[in-house]
Amino acid sequence: MTDLRLPVLAEIECKVLWLATWMIHNANHLRANVDGLKVGGHQASSASMATIMTALYFAVLKPEDRVAVKPHASPIFHAIQYLFGHQTREKLENFRGYKGAQSYPSRTKDIDDVDFSTGSVGLGVAQTLFASLAQDYVRAKGWGTDLPEGRMIALIGDAEMDEGNIFEALLEGWKQGLRNTWWIVDYNRQSLDAVVREGLWARFESMFQNFGWDVVILKYGTLQQQAFAEPGGEVLRDWIDRCPNQLYSALTFQGPGAWRKRLLDDLGDQGAASRLIERRSDDELLRLMSNLGGHDLPSLLKAFEDARTHDRPVCFIAYTIKGFSLPLAGHKDNHAGLMTPAQIETLRQAMNIREGHEWDLLEGLDRSPEEIEAFVANAPFVQRGRRRFEAPAINVPDIAAPAQTAMSTQQGFGVLMHEIAKADTELAKRIVTTSPDVTVSTNLGAWVNRRGLFAREEIADTFKAQRIPSTFHWTFSPAGQHVELGIAEMNLFSMLSALGLSHTLFGERVLPIGTLYDPFIERGLDALNYACYQDARFILVATPSGVTLAPEGGAHQSIATPLIGMAQDGLASFEPAFVDELATIMRWSFDYIQRSGEGEPDQTSWLRDERGGAVYLRLSTRSLEQPQRILTPALSRDIIDGAYWMRRPGPNAQIVVAYTGALAPEAIAAIGLMAEDRRDVGLLAVTSADRLNAGWTAASRAREHGVATARSHIERLLTEVPSHCGLVTVLDGHPATLAWLGSVLGHRTRSLGVEHFGQTGTLADLYRHFGIDAKAIVMAAQTIAPGRPIRHARMAS
Repeated sequence: MTDLRLPVLAEIECKVLWLATWMIHNANHLRANVDGLKVGGHQASSASMATIMTALYFAVLKPEDRVAVKPHASPIFHAIQYLFGHQTREKLENFRGYKGAQSYPSRTKDIDDVDFSTGSVGLGVAQTLFASLAQDYVRAKGWGTDLPEGRMIALIGDAEMDEGNIFEALLEGWKQGLRNTWWIVDYNRQSLDAVVREGLWARFESMFQNFGWDVVILKYGTLQQQAFAEPGGEVLRDWIDRCPNQLYSALTFQGPGAWRKRLLDDLGDQGAASRLIERRSDDELLRLMSNLGGHDLPSLLKAFEDARTHDRPVCFIAYTIKGFSLPLAGHKDNHAGLMTPAQIETLRQAMNIREGHEWDLLEGLDRSPEEIEAFVANAPFVQRGRRRFEAPAINVPDIAAPAQTAMSTQQGFGVLMHEIAKADTELAKRIVTTSPDVTVSTNLGAWVNRRGLFAREEIADTFKAQRIPSTFHWTFSPAGQHVELGIAEMNLFSMLSALGLSHTLFGERVLPIGTLYDPFIERGLDALNYACYQDARFILVATPSGVTLAPEGGAHQSIATPLIGMAQDGLASFEPAFVDELATIMRWSFDYIQRSGEGEPDQTSWLRDERGGAVYLRLSTRSLEQPQRILTPALSRDIIDGAYWMRRPGPNAQIVVAYTGALAPEAIAAIGLMAEDRRDVGLLAVTSADRLNAGWTAASRAREHGVATARSHIERLLTEVPSHCGLVTVLDGHPATLAWLGSVLGHRTRSLGVEHFGQTGTLADLYRHFGIDAKAIVMAAQTIAPGRPIRHARMAS
């Protein structure tokens, strides 16, 4: 039976290809006039995806499906959204310009219906896998069942499959019983710089099958299949199968004459096979040889619709031609290639686009406007309207700090999580934790004992069944609230990203907490940055940290992570010293990751807290004596804003020590050593260098724009410090984290910290080695604030 959709889809495909091509041409024309820059990378890659994306968006996708679009196919995506009425002409005309449609689809920067941001290749691919796992988690809890399950779909460039995080994700998907995931590989056999190696498709096929995926190979289009059925067709098919990738690309670029000569030369006088070629005109031969499966609507529609009959993960390997239908099709340099004005004019005429009507939605189409408009309006994908959901906020009750006299922040985190786990609150039900095989060593064990491990099907604890004593009684079940991952930090951050978007993807809010060792943040930094760029909401607990992890040696001792916490957009970073601070920060964090407001910064802190974001807690294994105090609302607010006075400086102060995290005892001890010789010494506890710096920067910017009264939290705190006073800053991390404090009001500053890889040893050994112990603080104070000699400084020398 003839598919009545095909003629209309074919016209829409042409329209989408034109809009995308014109968008790129227009953008490069504007950029060249403004700043002399021309940027390729989109025209050829977009063209290779036009047929696949037309089939998906106008015929196959359902509203519940979610798609990560291949980065360089963004013009095709924006053109499709323009036809749906979800994108504006103004933004298309300003593609790649300031506040125009983005070069790569962006959840946070684009106005159209972007499900997953892409751009850093491979990350959007893995995101669909983890989004599918997040969907399974939500539905296993009985949430969101008023909506059907969706497919999580990635459109992938074949060269993108070189990214290692994709293979890490594949393994995790197999472990977790992945479902409802499609990966569609645009197998155009070209990367940015070259043509891909021969036989790569076979490696893909074997790999995906080994991980339990169905593999659908879309190599031949309808025209080719019909030709293969003709006399001599098997000979042609054999030639195509044996043709090297580079040769196929080169012949495609050279055109029908080159195709005819090469085919006849290679096949020789083979009767039926030669006649098959000779009875086709040049145009017919070109259409035949470029009619690969990824450019054939009937083949694509059948393959996609067949795959909807089950929930197994499917990899479609769709053969395409990079630059399909454009004059740069097949050329190995086409990634950076741009069509000339003459080529654009030829394409315009071929598509019946009148000059001055390039952006008209129905320009150049043969079918009636009413038929096209009705077809687009009735596409299944757009039948439910807005696809980005909202979810109500979860109430966050008070979180009380434990009463123990000495403990580490890592231990305190475990105790706080256990207390939450024991309560029958909505907060406890909505928390989901995850960790890359370090659940116990990051103190999540008690939480998991209470709340269980998640799996779609129940798996018994064999140790418990065999009556073998164990501290941990872990049973996998749909009721569990901890997702145990393998040792791959990229997967951790991808999982947090997917869970942290659950409220917008599936309409159900979960509160994700991920734990890992602090030094290994850097192993997954690309995925962490990607998660924050998507505005995913989660709490990252990184512990243990710094050279304070003394016996472990340099590879496990983090240095740069405080700077990462400061620099990472969308991530509020804290490093508390005491557990009551941690309890205050955790309560705030559960609320913060649920916020989605707009508006101006708070004019007390000058932070954009109403917008919310993710949170990073840098914790330590070092047990500290806990202060016996009651946190007043004002002190709690100071802890959240980033700093408070542990000891206020007096009017005659010459020195203030500012510390962060586990070095609180050294800072306190240094104050004691200086007390005999220096009066009114101040002690500033910094709980978040990130938020202090962000508030100061924002307040400074506000003053530059005429808000003369703008004052940040750190400016108000340091107003109490005499101008002649010196600042000594210290933390177990890079000293630049706090070095900027001297710039706030112009105080002389000496910043202590760790700049080089550590080694094994005791805390005393390493603190002395790196110059962050109490005596080093005293020596720095003596140097930066000359005056009456500090006796303990002489002793230290």
